[in-house]
Amino acid sequence: MFLIRLLFQNCLMKGVTRRDFRTQRPAMAKVGDRLPSMALFEDSLENEINIRELTSNKKTIIFGVHGAFTPDCSKIHLPGFVVSANYLKSILNVHEIICISVNDPFVMSVWGEEHGAGGRIRMLADPSGDFVQVLDLAMNLPALGGLRSKRFSMIVGDTKVLKLNVEPDGTELGCSLAQNIVKSGIN
Repeated sequence: MFLIRLLFQNCLMKGVTRRDFRTQRPAMAKVGDRLPSMALFEDSLENEINIRELTSNKKTIIFGVHGAFTPDCSKIHLPGFVVSANYLKSILNVHEIICISVNDPFVMSVWGEEHGAGGRIRMLADPSGDFVQVLDLAMNLPALGGLRSKRFSMIVGDTKVLKLNVEPDGTELGCSLAQNIVKSGIN
């Protein structure tokens, strides 16, 4: 106990305060939460998009994937939203559909082009994973390079989470798929 107190006092003398230490994990996003005012990137690092501003005064679908060009994300998750985009926009009265991944914006752009997402899905990069970490929608997948997004989908109305579907283990393909957002959707 003495050593802990001594170390803590030593840290205080060096300008480190108790506020610098996180004792709890961030709470997972939930229905009713407002999206944070954070930068994501579209097409390049120069094209910074504030997610809160983007979702302000409109209804939006946001879905998260592990990574661009990963097998299930490329074969099932993204294509499902691309094919269903017009239907989802009309039946749920959604203005935009956004795909988010912990990737760089250049990779996200090329991946979107390869899958015909242009005009249907906005491909936003969360290069350092800040957005998914703040929402506690991040997970460690060493085989994919470490920090990645859990698979999730959400409906957002005027920056507020109206519906949130997170895969139970973060990796399955079930509740976060395009066809399932209609079942859980908000009209």
